[in-house]
Amino acid sequence: MKVSDRASAAEGEVTISRKIPESHLSKTLSFFRHQGYRADLPAVFQERDFYSHLIRGILQVKRVDRGSLSCLLSVEPAVANYFGGLHGGAVAAAVDLVSIACARTVVAEDKELFLGELSMSYLSVAPAKAEVAVDASVVRSGRNVTVIAVEFKMKKTSKLIYTGRATFYNMPIAKL
Repeated sequence: MKVSDRASAAEGEVTISRKIPESHLSKTLSFFRHQGYRADLPAVFQERDFYSHLIRGILQVKRVDRGSLSCLLSVEPAVANYFGGLHGGAVAAAVDLVSIACARTVVAEDKELFLGELSMSYLSVAPAKAEVAVDASVVRSGRNVTVIAVEFKMKKTSKLIYTGRATFYNMPIAKL
C-alpha cells in the first residue's frame, strides 16, 4: 500500500498521512493484521456485560474487611495479551471492579458511586497461568469522595507488578 492511498475498512475509509514513512506504515499495518484487527467477534463476545463476566471469572475473593479487600487473580489465556502477559485492559478492569467492592465496604448503600478517576502503573508483567494477589484499601473516604489504592503482587514472590488508584464521587441516589 502506498502512503498516499486510502485503505477501506468495515466502517468506512482509513486516511493515511503522507508524512509517515513507508517502513513505519508497513510495520504498523502488519502489527494490526497479526493481532486480528477488525476480525469478526463470535456471538458470545457480543453479549451484554461480557467483559465484566470475564474479569469476575478470573478473580477469587479471599478476604473482606471494612476498608480493605483481598483477591486472587488467575492469569488465564483469555486475558493475556499478544506477548503472553496479563493484558493492561484486564488489569484496569480488575482495579475498577475491586475498587468498587472495596469502596462499598465504607460507603453507605444510599449513595451511588461515580468513578471520577482511574490511574494505573504497570511496573512489570504477570505471565500466563500466574497467580496474582490483589489487595485494595481505602486511602480516604469522606462525605463526597472515596479514594481506593490497589496493589497487584505475584503470589509466589510478592513482587509488586501493578498498582492502581480509583477516585469515586459519592452521590445520593435520586428518589423519583
